[in-house]
Amino acid sequence: MSKNGDLLPASRFTRGGGAGAEIADQVADDKVLAEFSAGATVVLQGLHRTWPAIADFAVALSEQLGHPVQVNAYVTPPQNTGFAPHYDTHDVFVLQFAGRKSWRIHEPVWPLPLRSQPWQERKAAVAERSAQTPLIDEVLEPGDALYLPRGFLHAATSLGEVSGHLTVGVHPVTRRALACEVLAGLDADLDLRRALPLGTDLANQAAIAVEIDAVIASLHDAIDRCDRAAVARGIGRQLAQATRPTPLGPLEQLSAAQTLEPGRRVRVRPGLRFATRLDADAFVIALTDRDVRVPAVRAEAARLALSGTVVLAGALPGIDSAEGLELLAQLMREGVVVPA
Repeated sequence: MSKNGDLLPASRFTRGGGAGAEIADQVADDKVLAEFSAGATVVLQGLHRTWPAIADFAVALSEQLGHPVQVNAYVTPPQNTGFAPHYDTHDVFVLQFAGRKSWRIHEPVWPLPLRSQPWQERKAAVAERSAQTPLIDEVLEPGDALYLPRGFLHAATSLGEVSGHLTVGVHPVTRRALACEVLAGLDADLDLRRALPLGTDLANQAAIAVEIDAVIASLHDAIDRCDRAAVARGIGRQLAQATRPTPLGPLEQLSAAQTLEPGRRVRVRPGLRFATRLDADAFVIALTDRDVRVPAVRAEAARLALSGTVVLAGALPGIDSAEGLELLAQLMREGVVVPA
């Protein structure tokens, strides 16, 4: 919850759950009511993980854009402002679903900020800019949408009734991320792993000039011999860590795997990020935290199961129905495919 630009301490709206509940900071409904009545905004974070319809939407949008997506909701009582003027380090689509909310948008004080460059580092500049005439001063009503590129200052005030909006945040993968992956290759450089000289004033430019020259030479070499495939794999790992596939029910999934029949339709789990490779004896599905290995003779069938096409165990190429059932059951137990 937030009020007048500040997040409220969790203790203001949570308490222990009582007998049998080990979680000490469960949301307390009466506390939420009191804070909301006093003007605090309710912030529902991570709806892309908890609300099935929004989860499907977020996965589809992330797949189309190629960048991670999150969705939050903000419900604000009348005539109140949840957050003071600020900027986000990701792009935002505002989707108004209830009530009316006045939005004031100002030009950036720091264009295209990175996640390591939050607005709190520039509070004075943000306050000065937000006191000027806004670039946009509009009221959103249910069904309206607003696009806020990262870095643009914004603040919103609920008008004569309770208002609510979704924020669809698109977290950009930047060119800087590519640069970091290029430089990650320096970890293998033995000379760069050596310590700087002992008995030297390491803050003195002249004293470490030779060391600086050596590092610059190594940087040039890393750029010249850039392994583009390794850079792409590194970005893939970042994306896999920042995005998660649509949730599944563990008990339902296991039951479906145990009762799989040749006519059961399955598909790859929406939003699942993976890479594949063919080893000498196995077709490998590389997930974020583990590898799933399939016998190499089933590689063609596994590729079809991972293609996004709805498949049947009894109609996979290169293997018979029994082998198809065994393959798809394995992939279901691993959370790679789900019932279609």
